[in-house]
Amino acid sequence: MRKLMMTALIAAVAMPVIAPAAASAQSQGEIRRDRRDLREERRELRDAYRRGDHRDIREERRDVRDARRELREDINDRNRRWGRDDWRGWRDRNRGLYARGHWNAPFRYYNFRPGMRIGQTYWGSRYWINDPWRYRLPPAGRYQRWVRHYNDVILVDTRRGYVVDVIRGFYW
Repeated sequence: MRKLMMTALIAAVAMPVIAPAAASAQSQGEIRRDRRDLREERRELRDAYRRGDHRDIREERRDVRDARRELREDINDRNRRWGRDDWRGWRDRNRGLYARGHWNAPFRYYNFRPGMRIGQTYWGSRYWINDPWRYRLPPAGRYQRWVRHYNDVILVDTRRGYVVDVIRGFYW
């Protein structure tokens, strides 16, 4: 009985660790299927235009609209699941990727906070992180860039120069 209880306890503890990876893979598959469905619906709409039947055109437009909505909802769901700290476990398993190396800026370190306005010398294109998905950083919004500042990572609004988010101690 004791072994059975211990096995059940271990299984209950291990399940939440496995579930997010499966949900993420399922989400990517859903997005691929939704994109394929949207392409198919657009193809059927073009065929309806060629045939010229107004009722078919109306139905196909509705199908395209529904396929677009479903794709948009799945993408938003995936982005919502992408939490702020998803990179931590990845960093622990891939230490070499997050190694600081010999990176030094031509200016001194400053402790930035969200809401501050900073000069372009701090977030110029030479400091951009061009592949944030590689580091498992959350996706940047429109007119936003992830920027390296010593061991920290800063999300900057590139139109106005405001700090949107700061992740301290990102690099080892």
